[in-house]
Amino acid sequence: MKKYSSYLLKGLRNLIGWHFLYKRIAKIMVLSVGLLAVAGWTWNAGAQEPKPRMKIGAYYFAGWSGQSRFDDGTPENVWAKGMPTHYTRKLATEFAGRTPIWGWRDDTQEIMERQIDLAADNGLAYFSFCWYWADNKGPINVEKIEADSKHLPMRLFMQAKNNNRMEFSLLVANHGGFEIIGVDAWKQAADYWIKNYFKHPRYLRMDGKPVIVIFGTGGGNSEGFAYLQEAARKAGFPGVEIASNGRGKREVGYTLWANYGILPPRPKPGMHSYSEIIEASLLRWKGTPEQRYIPSVSVGWDNRPWSGPGGLSNSGVDNSYYFIEGKSPDAFARLLELTIQWMDMNPDEVTKDRLAVIYAWNEIGEGGWLVPCKDDPDGAYLKAIRNVVFGK
Repeated sequence: MKKYSSYLLKGLRNLIGWHFLYKRIAKIMVLSVGLLAVAGWTWNAGAQEPKPRMKIGAYYFAGWSGQSRFDDGTPENVWAKGMPTHYTRKLATEFAGRTPIWGWRDDTQEIMERQIDLAADNGLAYFSFCWYWADNKGPINVEKIEADSKHLPMRLFMQAKNNNRMEFSLLVANHGGFEIIGVDAWKQAADYWIKNYFKHPRYLRMDGKPVIVIFGTGGGNSEGFAYLQEAARKAGFPGVEIASNGRGKREVGYTLWANYGILPPRPKPGMHSYSEIIEASLLRWKGTPEQRYIPSVSVGWDNRPWSGPGGLSNSGVDNSYYFIEGKSPDAFARLLELTIQWMDMNPDEVTKDRLAVIYAWNEIGEGGWLVPCKDDPDGAYLKAIRNVVFGK
C-alpha cells in the first residue's frame, strides 16, 4: 500500500510540473489499465452506457431551505427577504457567482427532481443527506426533528417520482448542537432511522445492509450500535454498515471508514493550491479488510462567504483562515481518476460495490459544491464525473 501511495503522489507531482518522474507515471498508468481490463470494466457495444467504474455519490447539505436568520423585515437586511437559512450577505455580493442556476432555494419537489436528474445523468449514484438530532444531548424530540428545514430536501427525495434513478443515505451530524449522547438516545435514534428511512426502497444498502456515516464519531456508543444491529435484523435487514468519519474503532461498532471532506493537513493561513487537496487525499485513503474505506473526493474549500462581517454570524471574527484556489474541472477529474486507480490497486481496502463519495453536492458556503451555478452554468464539474465514471 505504501509503495502504491508513493507512486501516486509522485505521479501527481509530475502532472503539476515535476518532469523527472515520467517513467514512474507510465508504469502506474499501465498497471491501472491492466487492472481495469482484468476487472472487466469494458465498453458494452450493445448498451447505452458502459458499466460505471465506481459507485460514487455526494454529500447533500440542506441549508438552502427554511428562513434566513437575517430575514427580519428591516431595510438593511432586505437582501435576505425570502432567502434560506444559510444564505449570507457575502453570497449576495462578492460570492454571487456561486448562485445555483435555479436560485438559492432547493425546497420544492420540482427542484429536487431536477437535481436527481442532473446527478443521475452525470454518474452520481446516491445522495448522502446530512441528518440532525434533537434535542442536543437529550432524548429524541421527534417533532423537532421533523420540523427541521434541513431535513426537507431528503423528504422531497423520498417522494420524488424519479427517485428510482438514485439512492440515498444518512450522514448523521452528531456534532455540537446535535449530539446523540448515551445508550438510550442511540437506541431511540436506531428505531427512528429504521422506521423512517431504512425501509424506503431507495435507501442505500451494501449486501442488503443499510449504510450510514457518523460525522461526529466521538459520541459513538458500542451498546447503542449493538442495539442498532439487532433492531435492524429484527426489521428484516442482515445488519447495518456504520461508517465513521475518520478512524472509528471496530470494537465501538464502526464497520467502515469514510471522510466528509479532505483538506490539506495543518494548513497555514491564506491561499492553498488544489494540488494540496489531491496530495492529502492520497495520504488519507486507506482501509483494511476488516474496515473498508469509502474514498472521499473533495471539490474544494473556501468558507469566506460564511465568515466574518457579512457571514453567518456577521461578527468581526473571520475564521476563513485558509482557502483553496486553482480548482478546476480538469483538476477535479484527475482526482477522480486517481480515486479509481487507488481502488484498483487496493481491492481489499474498498467495499465490494466500490463506494466513493464527493464533498459535496451543495456545500456552497464552505466552497465544496457540484451544482451548476452562475459561474458554471453548464455543469463542467458534473460532466467531469460522468466522463471519469463511465471512462469516456
